Formats: sequence, structure tokens, C-alpha cells
Amino acid sequence: MKRRSVLLDAAFLRLWSGATASGLATWALPFVLGLAVLDRTLTAVDLGLLLAARTVGFLAAVPVAGVLADRHSRRGVVLWAGLSAGAAAPLLAAGLGRSVWLTAAAAAVAGAGQGACRPAFQALTAEVVDEDRRQQANAAMTLAVRVTTLAGPSLTALLAVFLGVRALLLGIGLLWLVAALVPGRGAGKSAADRAAARADAGAGEGSAGAVTGRSRLLTEFADGIREARRHPWFLAGLAALTAVIATGYSATGVALPLVSRDEYGTEAVLAGALTAYTVGALAGALIVARLRPRSPGRAALAGLAAYGFAPLSLVFPVHPGVVLAAYAVAGIGIELFNVPWFTATQREVAPDKLARVSSLDFLFSYGLAPVGLALIAPAIDAFGPRSVLAVCAAVCFAAPAAAALAPGARHFSREDPR
Repeated sequence: MKRRSVLLDAAFLRLWSGATASGLATWALPFVLGLAVLDRTLTAVDLGLLLAARTVGFLAAVPVAGVLADRHSRRGVVLWAGLSAGAAAPLLAAGLGRSVWLTAAAAAVAGAGQGACRPAFQALTAEVVDEDRRQQANAAMTLAVRVTTLAGPSLTALLAVFLGVRALLLGIGLLWLVAALVPGRGAGKSAADRAAARADAGAGEGSAGAVTGRSRLLTEFADGIREARRHPWFLAGLAALTAVIATGYSATGVALPLVSRDEYGTEAVLAGALTAYTVGALAGALIVARLRPRSPGRAALAGLAAYGFAPLSLVFPVHPGVVLAAYAVAGIGIELFNVPWFTATQREVAPDKLARVSSLDFLFSYGLAPVGLALIAPAIDAFGPRSVLAVCAAVCFAAPAAAALAPGARHFSREDPR
């Protein structure tokens, strides 16, 4: 019997709506704060401080949220993460242009809410959607993110004509309320069941009562790390993803604007490449919703390696169309990786440790991205853009290729089906 599409499932649509609202709110905050710089409510230094505070809050919350989402209700973590980020929005609006410390504290709280919801949404998806439909569900999730990225700037700029920055910040708060309140509970193991399983395991080791508070958080996060180590394909794929983001994304963030200005003398190449990347990612999400390759892990890693075409297109002077095509291919490839990666993690990782392993994923892959951004500009000054971009492209190609050799990488599974 043919299964009903996940898009017709009310529970998934509620989850999808909440995740989409959180993604839109997460994307919109730095954009709206950038508008505050344009109207001179903030200085560029203030903007840097707020974005740094937001990043610190994000990175601090991700591992803690992973533990809490495995220990307690995933739905509850989403609720409190959304409410926290939503409460930060009016504080940002109140402190904007008046108190940089209040706005920095509010930005940190907003970042913590953003970070906390990531692993909880990942684990909640595995509870709401049955295994056979998770790839389609993950594709729908990432499709919403790409549509937001494509349409968000123009929509926000249009709203800014009629609304001030403070009103837009309050609108972000409303989006977080949607993210907090709309998703429903999953049908997987309850928090009590997961707690009972942990207690049984701890009793066998004789250490359950020996840790409390911070030590307990660290111990439970360490359990997530041990679970990740049980899956060599996961560690190899995470290392490859981290390398690609730290180099390829950094090239996009720093080198692409410089090449667009210096080589082509126009910002159109920058705007066109970013748009081509997003359109490519949209196409990739649509393709992977139905794609079932014989070796899904290696196909996904090949898609990740395709990001190398983005920095490679900037190494030598080429027609602007080549740059746009390279970024479109990179966009397709990243979704050919993302969706199977999330789906395999939800399938292979122990359900009571899924949020912690997902938090490890976000912590390393996206948490280390600022390091790449911080290093690439000095590297370009020291060695020149072409050398740095060539190295970035080589890393993007080589890291997934190496990951494909790890045990279980062919199918993103500990058991290699023949």
C-alpha cells in the first residue's frame, strides 16, 4: 500500500511550520540589525558586538539543549527555546540605540534560543515522522529554509519601508512564538521512558548517583560523544562537513565579495552567485526528496564535495556565468548531502541520544565556521586570493573523498547492506 505523503500529515505540518518560523527568525535577526546600521541606529562596531554575543549564546546553548532534549521532552525544549528567543526580541527593540549592553545580552539570549531549538527539532522530527518518510520530511524542512533565504531579503526590505527596525524586531519575536507554540508532541519514547533507560544503564555502571548538576550535564553529553564514536561514518562525515564549511563557506563570505569587486567591477556577480546558490539548493532539495541512490552515503559525500566548485570558480578570471553555474552546482550538492545526512542520523543513532549527537553535529560544523571566517582574510593578505581559494577548493574536494573511505560511509550505516 502506498504511504500517504508526509505533506498531508497534520503533525508534521505543525512541526514544519514551527521549524520554518524558527529558521526565518534566525535568518532575519542579523539582516534587521544590518538595517539598523544603515539608518544609523547602530554603529558597525555595535553590530559586530551583537552578532558575536548571538554566536556565543548559540554555541553555549547547543550542547546543553542536546542533553536536555534527550533527558526531557523534545517538545518542551522547543517550547522554552522559542519563548526565550521571543522574549529577547522586545528587549533588543528597547535597548536599540540606547544601551548596547542590554542589546548584547538580549542578542545572547536570542542566540541561545536559536541554538537550543536546533537539536530538539532534529530529534522531534524522528518522533513525529516514521522512518520511511523521513527523507521526504527532511527535504521539506530544508526546502523551507531555502525559500526563506531566497525571498526573505526582499520581503524584509519591503517591510522596512513601512515599518521601523524596532517593529521588525517585534515581528521576529512573533515568529519565535509560532516556533514555540505550533509544533505538537512526537509519538516516540517519552521523556520518562528515556530517563528510565538512562537510570537502568547508570545503575549497571554504579555511577548514576555520583554526578549532579554541571557534572551530570557533562557526563550525559559525553555519552552522546560515545554514541557518535560508535558510527565511524558519522565522525568522518562530520569532519568533512566541518572542513567544507570552514573553507568553502569562508571563501563565499570573504573572497567572493572581493573577487566580485576587483575582478568584475560590479556587485552583480556577488548577488548573482548567492542567488544561484540558493536556487541550486532549492533544486537539490526537490531532487533529493525522491532520489534513492544505491550508495546513498557516497552520493551524499559527492554532493558535499561539489561545494569545491564554488571557490574553484574564483581562482582564475572566467565569465561571470561560470561563477553563477559553479555556485548553482554547489547549492544542489549541499542539499544532496544535507537531507540524507540528517535522515541517516535520525535512523542510525540511538533514539535516547539523538539530540546530543545532533547537537555535536551543529556545534562542530557550524560552530567552527567563524574560525574559518576569521582566518581567511589574513590568509588572503599573506598568500594572495588565488592561492587561498585553490587550497579551499582542494579541501572541499578532498575531505568528502576521504570520508567516503570510512567504514559504513557507503550507506551511512554501521551495517553495510549488500
